[in-house]
Amino acid sequence: MVLLAAAICTKAGKALVSRQFVEMTRTRVEGLLAAFPKLMNTGKQHTFVETESVRYVYQPLEKLYMVLVTTKNSNILEDLETLRLFSRVIPEYCRVLEESEISEHCFDLIFAFDEIVALGYRENVNLAQIRTFTEMDSHEEKVFRAVRETQEREAKAEMRRKAKELQQVRRDAERGKKGPGFGGFGSSGLSSSNSSIITDTLIELEKPKPSPAPVRSSGPSKALKLVGKGKEVDDFVDKLKSEGENIILPGTGKRPSDASKSLPPPTHTESVHMRVEEKITLTCGRDGGLQNMEVIGMITLRVSDEKNGRIRLNISNNDKRGVQLQTHPNVDKKLFTAESVIGLKNPDKSFPLKTDVGVLKWRLQTTEESLIPLTINCWPSESGTGCDVNIEYELQDETLELNDVVISIPVPSGVGAPMIGDLDGEYRHDSRRNVLEWSLPVIDVKNKTGSMEFSINGQPNDFFPVSVSFVSKGSYCDIQVTKVSQVDGDSPVRFSTETSFVVDKYEIL
Repeated sequence: MVLLAAAICTKAGKALVSRQFVEMTRTRVEGLLAAFPKLMNTGKQHTFVETESVRYVYQPLEKLYMVLVTTKNSNILEDLETLRLFSRVIPEYCRVLEESEISEHCFDLIFAFDEIVALGYRENVNLAQIRTFTEMDSHEEKVFRAVRETQEREAKAEMRRKAKELQQVRRDAERGKKGPGFGGFGSSGLSSSNSSIITDTLIELEKPKPSPAPVRSSGPSKALKLVGKGKEVDDFVDKLKSEGENIILPGTGKRPSDASKSLPPPTHTESVHMRVEEKITLTCGRDGGLQNMEVIGMITLRVSDEKNGRIRLNISNNDKRGVQLQTHPNVDKKLFTAESVIGLKNPDKSFPLKTDVGVLKWRLQTTEESLIPLTINCWPSESGTGCDVNIEYELQDETLELNDVVISIPVPSGVGAPMIGDLDGEYRHDSRRNVLEWSLPVIDVKNKTGSMEFSINGQPNDFFPVSVSFVSKGSYCDIQVTKVSQVDGDSPVRFSTETSFVVDKYEIL
């Protein structure tokens, strides 16, 4: 048997991948494959075609053909056996038998073809051996990577230890600088000495090159500001971020992209400023049915001018969903119940200055499906090549305007990128987290519905739970401050308000 070439081509004869095992020009290969579809006789059941010089042995693969070009004196039974092995190799690397998938994994297929045939002759291998050979697993490489990762961890630990030592030196220097001194000379000398130590060490950390000795000055040194400004120890590993490390924000446990998912602060605020904040937690079933929905809101007051300390707030409560309200213990509850006015129990006292004070909070808990602000319908259906997933959203509360909406759909790992069909908005496939993120900048009454379709290999359960995140400048429960007035004289007071409605947890299980 002499195998001239193995190729995957379309039904029109266009070569997607072709591997030649003998010396052949590209023009010769393309001419042979272009002539192949014209030679096939649809009335016969065999899977080979002969010409004066070569024989084509082929197998249909949906819209494609796996074709072997051999000499006429080759053994047809061996050709067919080799063809079956070639056809079994292709699904190992391509989950979908489409042109784009074949082109994406073309080099993997060529490497596998080389394991089957060498110099035109069939190798005695099976599918498991081909898989092992192409993986090129190396024990030495694993050991090398493990040693390198250990060295990197030790280097990071050493960096943090050095950072703690530097911070301790800085604290000692600050304590010495704040100590009593009756002449600027002695105290400045201590500060300059400690500053020089910190400067030397920082320069050694950042640049391993030798640095000139710091100049001692008789005045107060400012070298301490290199590690100052109230930063924590972990700020010394900022270099890790530039090297691609994912740094978790201290105290929050969130990544920087998650922590910044909020509305920007207002550019201008009055001396009396209110924040109306609401968070929603929602769990819904994939087949419908609201398992739990909870909205928690709060009005926070901040007074920055002493003359506006004794004030009252008029509250407008337009909620019709059965919200439970609760005032601060120092607020006059009878006044609020009778007139919807928030004021202190002792009118002679003032609200705390330059301090955020929560004066009113509310809570809504329900299982009523009509109260869901944004419904998500994810419908995966199995097909011959995997799953076709249709997902759509609908804004039920038309008074809301949702911004920066991200609908995250989990996808199976190791099956390649999803094939996107119809789409409203934009999408991003995160292959590390195995998540498909559907992004929509705005959802409002003018854009209340939308859908996305995609196909990928997997099972229907692989695409749940679907999670949603968004921010909004509107209030869900519609509780606002309409007027602020002085306790004495009832004269109006200028005030500013910022409203936010954000997601704490929003999942379709």
